[in-house]
Amino acid sequence: MAIVRYPKENLEVEVPVGFTILQASKKCNAPEGYACGGVCACSTCHVYVLSGAELLSEMEDEEDDILDKAFDVRENSRLGCQAKILEEGIIEVEISEESRKAWEDEHT
Repeated sequence: MAIVRYPKENLEVEVPVGFTILQASKKCNAPEGYACGGVCACSTCHVYVLSGAELLSEMEDEEDDILDKAFDVRENSRLGCQAKILEEGIIEVEISEESRKAWEDEHT
């Protein structure tokens, strides 16, 4: 099992290896957007991996291309739908403002 923490939201969830960050967010009701349904077709699940990036799958070209369309992309940016947890450990995530707004739009 892995632990995904959302410090700004004061949330934490335990998930099995193989889950994505987006799946972890949905499990604990963290405000991470997913307008395309989590199929790497938009950037609304954009997050920042604060720690534990070494426990995640590497970014593939398709994810990198979609992140080019995102706002406020940083070195630690990932799409939650593509960042798969490969090892047990603790991962800390900050949800981008873009993603938070998408979540709010989806949950009104």
